[in-house]
Amino acid sequence: MPRSGIDRDVAVIFSAAFVRSSTVGLVGLVLAIYLAQAGFSLTAIGAIVGVGMAGAAVATLIAGFRGDVFGRRRTMAALAVLTAAGYASVCMADRALVLVPVAFITMLNGMGRDRGAASAIEQALLTAVTDDRSRTWLFAWYNVVLDGGHAFGALAGAVPILFVRWLHVDSLRAHRLTFLACAAAMAISAASYTRLSTRIELAAEPHHDRRPRLSPQATRAVTRLAMLFGIDSLGGGFLSSTLIAYWFFERFGASEATLAGLFFSARVLNAVGHLAAAWIARRIGLVNTMVLTHLPSSLFIMAAPLAPTATIAGLLFLCREALVEMDVPTRQSYVMAIMAPGERSAASGVTNVTRSVGWAAGPSMAGFVMQHALAAPLLIGGTLKIAYDILLYASFRRVVPPEERAPEGPG
Repeated sequence: MPRSGIDRDVAVIFSAAFVRSSTVGLVGLVLAIYLAQAGFSLTAIGAIVGVGMAGAAVATLIAGFRGDVFGRRRTMAALAVLTAAGYASVCMADRALVLVPVAFITMLNGMGRDRGAASAIEQALLTAVTDDRSRTWLFAWYNVVLDGGHAFGALAGAVPILFVRWLHVDSLRAHRLTFLACAAAMAISAASYTRLSTRIELAAEPHHDRRPRLSPQATRAVTRLAMLFGIDSLGGGFLSSTLIAYWFFERFGASEATLAGLFFSARVLNAVGHLAAAWIARRIGLVNTMVLTHLPSSLFIMAAPLAPTATIAGLLFLCREALVEMDVPTRQSYVMAIMAPGERSAASGVTNVTRSVGWAAGPSMAGFVMQHALAAPLLIGGTLKIAYDILLYASFRRVVPPEERAPEGPG
């Protein structure tokens, strides 16, 4: 394949991912605040966020095993349209009984991070257009793009306030206009996937029948990874952006403008962390990088409830954000590295779907717990993530990706 064709496809993927993550970052920041203003209880808010992630889990599983058959370009366009419908539905539904099933169907993402079905497909595509030495760096830049979108979306969290001032509307209507703007952006981005070449779809899946298969060895590895990622994402579900933003809002009275600045800074630190992770992984390996950067991040977020002021809590949160995403490009690269090319779509689908399941369960439980103890989700989420780090290192420290293996001697 000509190099220019690869570069064009990567550019299309990156641009669509930026738009998608921007809307996710914005919605993750304002969703809980809007729903609380609209009269929803914390339990209902947690359920809506959790059910939305459950829908994302189902979509990720379908995309992993059937996306190649349906066509990756068409699959991603369809996912973008559903996402747009989800944002629009938030403006119209005024009861949990209505919004909960709609959130499931449209994969409404209140996590504040873009880790869904489209991302799972993109990981397989990007792996196909690079080599082992460059793979982690490509994933690092991909995640920089995602977190650039998250940062832009977080900064846009102040948009409802601007709508109130400029358009002289109340807060509820300002939030609804914000969700409609997100819906319009996703509807437009759906068209960008049609610009992907047919060559990249074919290059990403060498099997003529396009049915993903896993060898027995790959099945064992994917099963263990899926279980571990499930623990991590369950912890992440307790630490969703929308619930952390609500914690700052309730604990310290932080305004949406203040939260926008805080979460913008967090996403910038996430992006820097992705590049740092690729650099560190070259020197100490993928698994070591995943564990040694991720574990201390949990300690920072667990210390935040002890902070006496919003400033100290914000600094602890930012310390966490500087480290917490370093495991993302390294994890994605590692899963792709230890799989054969024909196994990558299925492996990505399975491991991503277990993450979505954890994210689905976490917010629902966190919303209930938060009604009784505001800071409890931060402590529970951090504990689960530390357990994941320890178990991951114990299970996979000896499973080495190709680029970290010592070269074989002659003979």
